[in-house]
Amino acid sequence: MSQGRLLGIDHGLKRIGLAVCDPLQVVARELMVIERRSRQEDFDKINALAEQEQVVGVIVGLPSVLEAAPGTYTQADTVRLWVERFGATTDLPILLWDEQLSSEDAKELAKLQKRAPTEPIDDLAARVILQSYLDALHDDLAPKIGAAE
Repeated sequence: MSQGRLLGIDHGLKRIGLAVCDPLQVVARELMVIERRSRQEDFDKINALAEQEQVVGVIVGLPSVLEAAPGTYTQADTVRLWVERFGATTDLPILLWDEQLSSEDAKELAKLQKRAPTEPIDDLAARVILQSYLDALHDDLAPKIGAAE
């Protein structure tokens, strides 16, 4: 299995949640919430954090689209376009991962951490997405990403 920290991203229209895992890719922890500014500023900040955390790959939550009519532009399309643009700014491998129910799980984590109801939980959602990927990876249910694939 590849080793090294992975960065989890919960893409939102107003905020981007970030999480990171340990080098053995076992446990994810929340890192921070970025208030969206410009695409370039956001990408610069994410890339600087990735370098600082010695990240070897990026996992981006992809919203499930269960009932979109054909030809409808969805939130998943927005995320795919953002990932395509972000990918042009980094050499890190990027994997899209289903983020189904991550917001609900993040709300539960926020309660456990006694966060104020008005406090953003995007970082917790990123943690849930990344942990979901790590768990699937360890069960051989997810593709490997990162160094020495």
